[in-house]
Amino acid sequence: MVQLYNLHPFGSQQVVPCKLQPERFCGGGRDTLFVAAGCKVEAFTVVGQELCQPRCVFSTLGRVLRLAYSEAGDYLVAIEEKNKATFLRAYVNWRSKRTENSRVCIRMVGHDMEAPFSETFREQMSIVEMPLSEAPLCISCCPVKGDLLVGCTNNLVLFSLKYQIINEEFSILDFERSLIIHIDNITPAEISFCVGYVAVMSELEVLIVKLESDPKNRESVNHHPRKTTNPMKQAEGISNETSQLESDDFVICQKPMELLGEKSKQSGISVTLESTGLADEKMKYFHVRHLLYRRFAPDISSCLLSDDVRLHSLQLLPIYQTGSLTSDRKNSSQEKVLLSLFCFFSLPHVGYLYMIVKSVELMSVYQYPEKSQQAVLTPQFLHVITSNNLQCYTVRCSAAAAREEAAREEDPYVDTTLKACPPISMDVCALRIQLFIGLKAICHFKNHVVLLTKADPETVPERRESPKRFLSRKGTSVNPKTPPVAEAGWNLYIVNTVSPVQLYKEMVDYSNAYKTAKTRSCIHLLSEAHLLVRAALMDASQLEPGEKAELLEAFKESCGHLGDCYSRLETQHSHLALPYYKMSGLSMAEVLDRVDWAVEDGSQKYERGLIFYINHSLYENLDEELSEMKLVCGFILEPRLLIQQRKGQIVPTEFAVHLKETQPGLLVASVLALQKNNKIGIEEADSFFKVLCGKDGDTIPQLLVDFWEAQLVACLPDVVLQELFFKLTSQYIWRLSKRQPPDTTPLRTSEDLINTCSHYGLINPWVNVLISSESLVDKNYMEDLSKLQSLICGPSFDIASIVPFLEPLSEDTVAGLSVHVLCHTRLKEYEQCIDRLLERCPEAVIPYANHELKEENRTLWWKKLLPELCQRIKCGGEKYQLYVSSLKETLSVVAVELELRDFLNVLPEDGTAAFFLPYLLYCSRKKSLT
Repeated sequence: MVQLYNLHPFGSQQVVPCKLQPERFCGGGRDTLFVAAGCKVEAFTVVGQELCQPRCVFSTLGRVLRLAYSEAGDYLVAIEEKNKATFLRAYVNWRSKRTENSRVCIRMVGHDMEAPFSETFREQMSIVEMPLSEAPLCISCCPVKGDLLVGCTNNLVLFSLKYQIINEEFSILDFERSLIIHIDNITPAEISFCVGYVAVMSELEVLIVKLESDPKNRESVNHHPRKTTNPMKQAEGISNETSQLESDDFVICQKPMELLGEKSKQSGISVTLESTGLADEKMKYFHVRHLLYRRFAPDISSCLLSDDVRLHSLQLLPIYQTGSLTSDRKNSSQEKVLLSLFCFFSLPHVGYLYMIVKSVELMSVYQYPEKSQQAVLTPQFLHVITSNNLQCYTVRCSAAAAREEAAREEDPYVDTTLKACPPISMDVCALRIQLFIGLKAICHFKNHVVLLTKADPETVPERRESPKRFLSRKGTSVNPKTPPVAEAGWNLYIVNTVSPVQLYKEMVDYSNAYKTAKTRSCIHLLSEAHLLVRAALMDASQLEPGEKAELLEAFKESCGHLGDCYSRLETQHSHLALPYYKMSGLSMAEVLDRVDWAVEDGSQKYERGLIFYINHSLYENLDEELSEMKLVCGFILEPRLLIQQRKGQIVPTEFAVHLKETQPGLLVASVLALQKNNKIGIEEADSFFKVLCGKDGDTIPQLLVDFWEAQLVACLPDVVLQELFFKLTSQYIWRLSKRQPPDTTPLRTSEDLINTCSHYGLINPWVNVLISSESLVDKNYMEDLSKLQSLICGPSFDIASIVPFLEPLSEDTVAGLSVHVLCHTRLKEYEQCIDRLLERCPEAVIPYANHELKEENRTLWWKKLLPELCQRIKCGGEKYQLYVSSLKETLSVVAVELELRDFLNVLPEDGTAAFFLPYLLYCSRKKSLT
């Protein structure tokens, strides 16, 4: 299945200024495009995205039928036709060709040159002619070593690339015909060659073998090749006379077949080697190892359209490790180490990509929406052309290379425990389908896609051929077609592919469309983006330092995105969050910052991937400053990170001890989360903190008090509030009575609790007046007192249950007095409280009365407070002035509340009239004023 996206892998395009309609073209090195038309080859320099200029022109012997370039050796090779004869020629040192009339040296392959004569080659282009006993049909250059393989009707001829050393400073590139590969029962339409691997394709068959140089099996070499029988035909009961039985009335159809490894020997194709060269012994090939044979059957329903079932675009693609290029670029091939090799070939509507190193495996199948005409495979993409579309598909080559052990040194980003690389089994995707009218041919080099278009339809229809030629190997033949005469309406375009980083960023942006939906498409597209960057990094020698740094940054970023996906989405590969996050270079705090903590449907869901990452990473990152309370989620499904059970006893882990010292707030929040999610009981939690803090018996550590306070703040439904109130107030009272400070700094202040927890109420204002009457220097003492006072002032506290436990807290201190008065006030024992305040702190009496004596308790102003103050004034003493001041405040309130007659009745009979007169006057005028 192919995933279809609409991205933009193609950037700007430019027109190649050709004079004639191109018949063949290919890329040359990093900056050159070769175009063959008629009997000439034009070379164009391609620099950047906007510049394509003529470089040089050289003549060929005849019309070019096939054209290929080898970066190793920097030579161009062509199959040319003249007077119905074909010739094989290599163009060497072509960069020295300045003008079309510049001198050219022509020499025969293997011809020894004397020093004086060969010196003239230094500044000249030379043409190396390679005679063959059979007409050449197709050619392929090894991308690693530069050796040339030529396909003929009954055999393949290998020309090894070598250098003739003229002197210490100068050598001439040359070839040696070193091997003939005799292949029976298949005629090559296309071949591909790479470091001993040979792929041969006819119209419906593909054969891949490896030439090996193990001298132990030297007997496999046949210096005088012999014809062998076809074991497959014998197995199927088909004799050599089958072809003679074929007629217009009878057609023999062979079945589709795929044979892998040693089984491909059963294909019926005989492969034998004939050594012809004098090359170094270690460079010789001695025997053949069969890797793959695949045969396709023609579609009988389309017999009249026989071209619809013809294979095309055979290609071997190596991924290798490269060293730095030498200045003269001649020895670069020696620095390449093959990591993996891939083979691609295609039918008109489906393409196949195989991995063929170590094992043969079908990696990807490409389904095209239209009939394809040609395709080219690159490490990053597969480019396919139809009559009107340029299509770009993703490939899995870098993923396959990364999982090979040999690739670890070149690609260190594969985790050693879990191979964190997107699998090759992912669905391939089409990144773009770009409209081009009249597409005819395609080639690719570096970051350029070259396209030939011809808008006008062909005026001469091709002759329909008999479908019989597809049905048996004996009838298979390839006759190179002479291209039609150049006509108007054609163009040769260079389409520049965008940089990997630019396309990567677009793919990441595009993936955001799937992010909120939490679909697998998000992982799929981010995996494609990751592989794109990884593939670009595989051949780092071709990158500028700035490009490599940018790609490395994109690689780490892509690992972070994939880590996010696997940590959040519920997939069977959730564990991959760990290696991807490790490769991203993100710290644990940074990872947790990226997590979406939004609550859905009132409940928080923590996925397995994030838990797995936290589970395996916490112990490795103890020196890291842990996050911003977000680590809490990591312990909900993995409580063993904090708590272990040994012989039925709660035992804190070493990590819990570490958190107690470095992040006690995180530890409290984590245990609270465990309790909230029923991972630990109330008593177990209390025991955990006692054991963690090394406290036995009734000794309560401050961290446990912090935990109790956090329980109130969290409002846990299963917690018995009054029991929790009792625990807290008992601890507050004990520490206040003993003047015992907490063993650690409390996590929350009284102000924090009042602001965040409804069970802690605002402290009554008269308490502050009472407390300020004495100097309480101890900050911890004040915090405990404020928390106790606030809890008593809260709406949920059962006062009657705590009164019996107030005895240790003496009323001789203002702290004790404030707590006792608060409790008795909550019990509505106002008269008793007034007496205590008048005795101990008269300055707090009026604030107390203003706050507490309201509504039905309003009468206590004149029934209790007024007589008590008058009585104490009579007695005099050191608090006389305080009593007098309080009496004046009381009279002001009573004068407002009572009528004149009632006011007179509550006044003392022995009072001084002048003292009470202002209040009496206000009371008498009150009615008239209203």
